[in-house]
Amino acid sequence: MRQGLLVVSVAVLGVMTIAAQTREGWTLVWADEFERDGLPDPSKWTYEKGFVRNKEAQYYTVKRAENARVEGGRLIIEGHKEEYTAPDGKRASYTAASVTTDGTFALTYGRVEVKAKLPRGRGMWPAIWMLGTSIHDIGWPRCGEIDIMEFVGHEPSAVHANVHWFDAAKGKLTSAGGKLHEQNPSDGFHIYAVEWFKDRMDFFYDERLYFSCPLTQAGTDEANPFHKPHYLILNLAIGGSWGGQQGIDDSIFPQRYEIDYVRFYQKK
Repeated sequence: MRQGLLVVSVAVLGVMTIAAQTREGWTLVWADEFERDGLPDPSKWTYEKGFVRNKEAQYYTVKRAENARVEGGRLIIEGHKEEYTAPDGKRASYTAASVTTDGTFALTYGRVEVKAKLPRGRGMWPAIWMLGTSIHDIGWPRCGEIDIMEFVGHEPSAVHANVHWFDAAKGKLTSAGGKLHEQNPSDGFHIYAVEWFKDRMDFFYDERLYFSCPLTQAGTDEANPFHKPHYLILNLAIGGSWGGQQGIDDSIFPQRYEIDYVRFYQKK
């Protein structure tokens, strides 16, 4: 566990004053309503940097307002088609941002809720997801991955939820997931949420339950990562192994991924 990480598990944190909507049966334990313009709050958000995963085309920049900023009460993650040379000398034709609570906040069980408007166009791959804090010790996929929302621009009317883990008996990555068709996630703001209990995870799109995953699928022993803390990631990927399956439409840029709020709850 990284120094300074705030972890919420079964017990609710002590008294916290957070100005946000209440939810019946749940206690709000962490939130960002994005009320202060500028760079994302450094006490809440950290950054991924560079070319990180999945053969994606974008370079994730750090503390660069063109790619991640708070503006008008929303977090804006913006993807650009540009020739960019990073401080480390690496060159890219696309830039975007990935902000995380790695090192600042993690949760075991609860409701994670994000209200967002997704970018559109071929090559877009925004996500709302979580990784186990143990990734720094045991790596992926043993740390576990909870994909609250994934969207690829070449499927403009579908949203996805996925769960990934390492199956020790099979000796390989194992996944489960759900898909909701005939939606319009790029036309306005929608609420993406997971309710994570000791026995299952339920995934929602605007209060509509469309996928449920029993935690026993990932095992019942100590190796099951879904009984341990996970941190949140909000990122806009461009291209890559899934998002780029039908290429990238360079005419769509810039593209904005807008997040109205992020809220973490636990059961009262």
